[in-house]
Amino acid sequence: MLQNFIGGRHSAPGGDGSHEVCNAATGEVIDTMAVSSADDVDGAVEAARAGFAEWGQATPSERSLALLRIADAIEARADELARLETDNTGKPLALVLSEEVPPAVDQIRFFAGAARHLQGLASGEYMAGHTSQIRREPIGVTAGITPWNYPFMMAVWKFGPALAAGNSIILKPSENTPASTLWMAELMQEHLPAGVFNVLLGKGETGEALVRHEGVDMVSITGSVRAGRAVAAAASASLKRVHLELGGKAPVIVFDDADVEAAAEMIAGTGYFNAGQDCTAATRVIAGPGIHDAFVEALTAQAKGTVYGDPLDEDTYMGPVITQTQRERVAGFIERAPSHATVTTGGNAAGDRGYFFEPTVVAGLRQDDEMVQDEIFGPVITVQQFADEAQALAWANGVRYGLASSVWTKDHGRAMRMAKHLDFGCVWINTHIPLVAEMPHGGFKQSGYGKDLSMYGFEDYTRVKHVMSNIEG
Repeated sequence: MLQNFIGGRHSAPGGDGSHEVCNAATGEVIDTMAVSSADDVDGAVEAARAGFAEWGQATPSERSLALLRIADAIEARADELARLETDNTGKPLALVLSEEVPPAVDQIRFFAGAARHLQGLASGEYMAGHTSQIRREPIGVTAGITPWNYPFMMAVWKFGPALAAGNSIILKPSENTPASTLWMAELMQEHLPAGVFNVLLGKGETGEALVRHEGVDMVSITGSVRAGRAVAAAASASLKRVHLELGGKAPVIVFDDADVEAAAEMIAGTGYFNAGQDCTAATRVIAGPGIHDAFVEALTAQAKGTVYGDPLDEDTYMGPVITQTQRERVAGFIERAPSHATVTTGGNAAGDRGYFFEPTVVAGLRQDDEMVQDEIFGPVITVQQFADEAQALAWANGVRYGLASSVWTKDHGRAMRMAKHLDFGCVWINTHIPLVAEMPHGGFKQSGYGKDLSMYGFEDYTRVKHVMSNIEG
């Protein structure tokens, strides 16, 4: 049975009940997870406060070196980590090894470097006879609540900046995907003081108790809008800092001058990657009137050519969704599709075991349709036809989310106009979904606030202190 990792060692949770952890590709139970109690939450916070007392005093070079060693250790054991992630989530093994582990390792190395490059206003005399300086300090005990769609990578996005800044962290992974987080805890214990990195197992109640705990100074969550609201509400009682990276409904605006085949290939690739379980996925296409029909045809061909199935097969591009409940949720969108919509391919559950769903394209949708307005979080790409640039922009912005977007056009001026007016934290032009550690990732509106990655994300895990000294007294 999977256990908590608190204060540098495994400990059996004391909560009632347990949760079965399954392989999404087969539906088979691969482990059982115990559930934490209120006492376990207290113990994790106590251990994290003890860890922070030591780690918060480490020099930037010491923190940097530890993170570099952690990155090296993960890289050296990449095969082991990838297989663990695949066995739990059903992700294609080859893609975990090529598309998830390398960027995550690079992100840890980025934060290792960032630990030594905190910036602020220059010290100086801003009042006669007084010298001011700015200190950037760690916040204290941080709590990270991570989702099931990228268990390993989202853990990195939490602990990378937190540890680089000198904080300790308690991670609460999804009850569906705790395996890789516990694996990292064991690995990192070789490089960090006890209590700096802790893992607390449980469901929503455990997360809420952690968020409400007076001993936690900051909470960061990657999850749904519903979960983000709950975290913000729970954290408000103690006014702790909150960092929210929530859902998305990325518009993909394809103008008439775009390369239809190239756009369809990239959009299918980034819409069906991870079975569409990505808040930045290219799943809401808004196509120009001159290319709409040709684009739908090209996208449908791409969907039909997407190989899904056995995650251990090197040719597999798309694995299952995470649970039977999630597959039923995705299917529900198709079942409730309006009569004016057309499913050009897919639309059905697939396979005789596991939680697979066919790569799907739905055309003919209108702006107020459910599939356009709500996050499906599955391998379903929708297509609308716009009349002009103004309508394309209005439709793109006409959702409650504001995380990511892309524009496809050869007209540089048009691309820049759209980038200016799109109400999303990221705008890609003639591409979709590439992320680099140096650039911030985060949304507007109900996609949350706070930035992951980059120096902006790093600074979110610090607090600013002004120190003023009378130099003439």
